[in-house]
This record gives sequence, structure tokens and C-alpha cells, in this order.
Amino acid sequence: MQTYRYVLFFLLVSCLTFSCTASDNYGKAVQQVPVQRVERMPNDPEPYKIINWKQKAIDFDTYVYDFNPDIPAGPMIWLDNSQRNVPQITFGLYTAVHDCRQGPDHNHGEFHESLNSLASILGAGLIGIDKTHQNGYNYVKMIQNYFNSGTGWNIMMNNTSPEVAKLGGGYGRDWWYDVWPNVLYYAICDVFPNVEKSGDIQRSIANQFYKADSTLNGNYNYSYFDYGKMKGMVNQIPFEQDAAGGHGYVLYAAYEKFKDKRYLKHAESAIAALNAQKESRFYEILLPMGVYTAARLNAEQGTSYDIGKMLGWVFDGCKNPNGRNGWGVIVGKWGPYDVSGLQGSTIDGGGYAFLMNSMKLAWPLVPMVKYQPQYARAIGKWMLNNVNAARLFFPNEISDNNQWLPELKNYTHSIVAYEGLRYEDCYHKPALKGVHPVALGDGPNWNPNNPKETMFSIYSTSPVGIFGAIVDTTDVKRILKLNCNATDFYADRKFPVYLFFNPYHETKKITYHPAGRSDLFDILSKKYLAKNITRPTRICLPVNQACIVVELPAGTRIEHKRNQLIADGTIIAYK
Repeated sequence: MQTYRYVLFFLLVSCLTFSCTASDNYGKAVQQVPVQRVERMPNDPEPYKIINWKQKAIDFDTYVYDFNPDIPAGPMIWLDNSQRNVPQITFGLYTAVHDCRQGPDHNHGEFHESLNSLASILGAGLIGIDKTHQNGYNYVKMIQNYFNSGTGWNIMMNNTSPEVAKLGGGYGRDWWYDVWPNVLYYAICDVFPNVEKSGDIQRSIANQFYKADSTLNGNYNYSYFDYGKMKGMVNQIPFEQDAAGGHGYVLYAAYEKFKDKRYLKHAESAIAALNAQKESRFYEILLPMGVYTAARLNAEQGTSYDIGKMLGWVFDGCKNPNGRNGWGVIVGKWGPYDVSGLQGSTIDGGGYAFLMNSMKLAWPLVPMVKYQPQYARAIGKWMLNNVNAARLFFPNEISDNNQWLPELKNYTHSIVAYEGLRYEDCYHKPALKGVHPVALGDGPNWNPNNPKETMFSIYSTSPVGIFGAIVDTTDVKRILKLNCNATDFYADRKFPVYLFFNPYHETKKITYHPAGRSDLFDILSKKYLAKNITRPTRICLPVNQACIVVELPAGTRIEHKRNQLIADGTIIAYK
């Protein structure tokens, strides 16, 4: 009898610790809502390989911020002593390898882009590299030269002066080029807080954006906005209505930082303008930032924006010929490679995907599932495809027969990627006729004097730390561990939160490595997956479904309040 009781006790403890289910009642399971374009993507993309994205990000930072690297392509960084906007030395990075317009000996060393520099700093910070103290430089302070006070716009901009802006890095005036540096800067300031004068710059940006949203008053039908004159402008660029998403993102971040209700009011106003649009006007990245912001506002402020509609706009893309027609998320197999999940043009030459856009899309959409968990399966499945295909931009990760410069594949030791991946070659190289896909870049088209190696793109690779911080593997092939907190800026990140998607048609067990003595709670099933664990533990993932695992200190009590689940004062699941 004693032996029987011991066995019974052991089985009971095992069920509590390793169970796929639990008896506690914390509400109904979250029903998953499909995103139709994601449903067309495979559960088993081939050929399958997940590279070590964190190491790739470390290698990128080590190379690009080395003034004397031992790599054939040579240095990609220089100092700029023009002291525009701020009386300090700043730095420049090549947009593409050896762009003839850039470097210390061209255009007074002033032509460099914040979209590149800021993304590289953010990516490095996300994987733990301190860019405020690196080899004697405070790079986070140095990027303040992009704060354009001389123009009267008083926001971060892509260049340090209008004269330099005319050399490239935008199409005249292009709204996303003007908004995106401010999104990047706000994120950097969350990763690297309390850098001298950063708070003042953030205040100025927020004030300019709420004034702009007040002026626009729900009408974002412009090519760009003059933040000096506070006036919407029209030029040859298609209207970029999704700038409302960028305004909303920055203003909500500003509200969380400064607690100024003007910023909340206009964050909601900007996202309402985005939500009210009749169709997708997606281009680059601002619409997805708006989707994330809408999801947070719904969860935290009680708004009711249509997340499903806007996610459809992102994945299906813009279909209006007066907009960026065809811009969306790619679905398909090009030659032997599954390329589903990548972002870019779905129609240009059969499809043209971009590394920068594909990585940056993970920034808003992975943390979004904390606030709108009904899309967890869709985002998990999309990321499985996206992360697998994104490696193909790197010269050593795609066949020599499918890239434009195989003879230069070791030029940057494959640290710097090709800008794009096209369904077919657009430069008419005989050896690439009929080859699908082809890794290449736009650099040679920017200037007739640009060398062929400008196909290798610094600015496209610079956000690699986003994947480095979000993406990890498990001990089961095709099941990724996605960090939902990594890019959830200006938010409560008290407890680790991870998204897992099981693409198999059977239950799978993965090994979870806790940070300490922990309980693992799935906010989708509303059940514990394990309790009181201290060492690597097997947990169950349901068939062709997702889990969002919150890692709580063992014994933490979960309470119901206002249709929310709260653990130690922190909301872990919204109604």
C-alpha cells in the first residue's frame, strides 16, 4: 500500500509539472482567427534552415563599427565633423557597400542615412551591445545630429540637412522617410534611456507629431507633411496614408513615457484615421506599426479598432494603382526555395522581396499577440516562413547559381546581405536567365558610378538585431521560440513571454529552459503547462496551434479582475 501511495503521489506531481493541461479554470481558451494569406503559406517550408540570428547580429556590429576591419570590403564607417544641428562629431555608415556618393571623401562626408545608423544601433542594443560605450564612442548620443532643428521641422530625419537629402535616400520628400527615423529613435531611447538631451528630443518629436495630427484632422491623403509649416503636401509620390500608423505609434510611446494625455488623445486620433481608411495603402513599415498600436490601444485603453482588417491590409498588400501597388507579404515557392513570409513587392517582375522590410515586420507583429492573442497562430506560422526564407539574402546561404555576385560572396565574409531577392533577374545577366530566385540589389541603379558591390546592402542588414533578439530555436525542428517582449517598447515586460507555434499534425513536446524556479502559463489555453520547475522541462504544444507562454515566478497567484488575468499586479491576459 505504501508503494502504491508513493507511485500515486509521484504521478500527481508529474502531472502538475509536465502536464499539457491543467484543472485550474482561468477562463475560456482564446479562439484563433486566421489571416487568409498566412493560411496559404506552408507549415513545412523547404529547404529549412534557421541560422543563428543573434550571432549574425553580433558579427554585423563588430564589422560595421570597426574603423579598420580585416575584411576584403574594408571599413563601412567614418566620422563626420560637419556638426550639423548639434555641435558634436557624428558618424556615417555606407548605405550600400562602396556607394560612390558616400564615405569620408565624398560630399564632405555628410551623406549618410539615419534609417541605416539608427537601425544598426537599435539592433545592437536589442542583443545586449552597449552602444553608449563602444570603443570610446557614444553612438547613441552621436545620432542626435539627425535631429533637424536647422530646418525648423524639429524631428529626427533621414539626413542631417536638406542639401544632403537631395543626393538620395528618399524620393524628394517621402513621408515614410520622415516618420520612420522618429519611430526608430523612440525605440532606441527605450533600449538606451537617459542619454543626455534625448528626452528633450523625444518631447519635441511628440509635440510636432500631435500638432501634425491635429492639423490633418483625420485626413492623411498626402505624399508627405511639412513639419515646419504644419501643412500636408502633395508631390509625385503616391499618397502615404499609412503615415497615420507611424504617428500613432510614436505618440502612444510618448504617452507611456511622459504621461501627457495630449499624446494619448492624438495617438488614438491617428489610429482612428488609419482604421477609417477604405483600403490598404501599405508601404514599407508604418502600417504594421499602426496595427501594433491599435492592438495595444484596444487592450489597454478600451478602443475597438479592427485589427483583422488592418492585418489583412498588411499581408494582402496595397492593390490600388494610385498607391504602392503590390506592396505586401509574399506567398510562394521560387524555384527550389519557399519564400513565403518575406515582405516586398508581390508583383514586380514576379515578386521582389527585401531583407530590411522582412525583418522589421517582426518588430510590431510579434509583440502584438500579447494584446490580441487571437492572432498568435497566424503570426507564429508567418514567422516560421519569414525567418526561414530571410537567410537567403546572405551570399553563403543561397546557391551560387541564384545570386548576382557569387565571385564576391566572401567580400564581407557574408556578414552583409544582398538588398533583395527577386523572382527573376532584372539586370539581364545571361547566366541568370530562367533562374528563380535571384539575390541582388538596387545599388547599381542609384548612380551610374556605383560599383556592382553596392548590391550588398548595409541598410538592409542593419536591423538584423531585431531577429537576433526575437528568434530562437527549440529542440524540435520547425518550432521556434519567439520573444514577445524584445520589441514591445514602453510596455510592461515584467515577465518573459514567448510565442510558440507547432506546425505539425500531432502534439509535440519541446524542452523549455526556465530562468529560475518558475510556473509556465499559456494565455491562449488559459492553462498551466508546467509548475514549480527549476530545470529544463518538457512541455506540450497542441496540434497545428500556438501557445503564448508567460514565465512566472513559481507560486505567483493569478487573479481575475475586470475580465483580465493579473499576476503580481501585472496584466498577463487582456479581456
